[in-house]
Amino acid sequence: MSISRRWFINECGIGMGALALRQLAQAASDPLAPKQPHFPAKIKNVIFLFMAGAPSHLEMFDYKPQLAKFDGTLPPADLLKGYRAAFINPSSKLLGPKFKFSKHGRSGAELSVLVPHLSKIVDDITIVKSMTTDAFNHAPGQLLMNTGTQQFGRPSMGAWVTYGLGSESRDLPAFVVFSSGKKGPSGGNSCWGSGFLPTVYQGVQFRGSGDPVLYLSNPEGVDPTLQRDSLDAIRNINQMRLDATGDPEVDTRINSFEMAFRMQSSAPELMDLSKEPKHVLDLYGAEPGKPSFANNCLLARRLVERGVRFVQLYHEAWDQHGNLVKDIQINCKDTDQASAALVQDLKQRGLLKDTLVIWGGEFGRTPMVQGGSDGRDHHPNAFTMWMAGGGLKPGLTLGETDELGFNVTRDKVHVHDLHGTILHLLGFDHTKLTFRSQGRDFRLTDVHGSVVRKLLA
Repeated sequence: MSISRRWFINECGIGMGALALRQLAQAASDPLAPKQPHFPAKIKNVIFLFMAGAPSHLEMFDYKPQLAKFDGTLPPADLLKGYRAAFINPSSKLLGPKFKFSKHGRSGAELSVLVPHLSKIVDDITIVKSMTTDAFNHAPGQLLMNTGTQQFGRPSMGAWVTYGLGSESRDLPAFVVFSSGKKGPSGGNSCWGSGFLPTVYQGVQFRGSGDPVLYLSNPEGVDPTLQRDSLDAIRNINQMRLDATGDPEVDTRINSFEMAFRMQSSAPELMDLSKEPKHVLDLYGAEPGKPSFANNCLLARRLVERGVRFVQLYHEAWDQHGNLVKDIQINCKDTDQASAALVQDLKQRGLLKDTLVIWGGEFGRTPMVQGGSDGRDHHPNAFTMWMAGGGLKPGLTLGETDELGFNVTRDKVHVHDLHGTILHLLGFDHTKLTFRSQGRDFRLTDVHGSVVRKLLA
């Protein structure tokens, strides 16, 4: 299918960037058909456990004895030169770590008592203590972590991955999103949007129980035969419009209607966690019919089993400007068991070798105190993430921060480097996975990013 002259004149007169729509022509009949990457991939699925609000690396992953020693004192003046915090005065006093740490596994990775379940699988994960970002507020930070830029309107990582690889599932969306915790992410739907890519590649948000999307079940009086006849009539009309105009969004509409029809059979089976054995439910701490992060983790495993390419779980509750001790314990109780169970479950089923699990937020927290004596501000200079799956070195801890956990001192990994590495594991040269828009080629890593070779097996 080619883009027609009529559609171009009617719809694209404002900007030549619309020429990018020609890229859809190669897959117009099924834009989500499986595609080959640039080179043999180490993984084929991604599950991103996004801890929106920014967990404190200093309470969970990056123990600093010197921070404990100098608790209640002012930080060195030269450390704060040119530093900008979100809310606090940078000269606020230092706050020592609030929880005990100990070493675990053959790797000897040091973790706090907040994550006892993760401690048991520490030799199966890869920890990066040297993450850094450019943003120090939530919405820009979440957009940067998810889309490669602080600006609204760019495609999310999940959209780029499904654009590049398509999907192995015919009956479920290629990119599925769940949300738990107190609220959704500050960056909103843009965190899983398609930006200037065709909207067929955007994430589809599922609910944690019942019908995964609203109005999936037929209303009373509509049986499958009537619905199929109606959809065929609508499809014929849409196809006439597509043939006349070449508008790729009409193709997206056709695909979304057909996907919704297929999901009426596939989605109820997917969402029925009662069919899982009791030992699996207990592993995750999942309770069928009761929405939770644990249920979402189990659903993520079920989705990749069924060929879904990219699954993202948002848990928004980590913004501890105050009540740090109480709230971070609640956060970890809600997420630690299920996060570790997901890795264990994937591994025992032989799925971990083909799946990348990512855990982390948009930035870290300050070594300085906020909220009296029990809170930390946003901190972009250093934070921790962990990953597990095919192509990574399990048991590795990469990177270091200074004695106060303020700046990265070794093996710095910027968000762009993380994105480049994820795409590399999926078989892509991140500089060549592009889409032309507004007169130039865009990519997830923009004009930045290097593959972090030290993480690769």
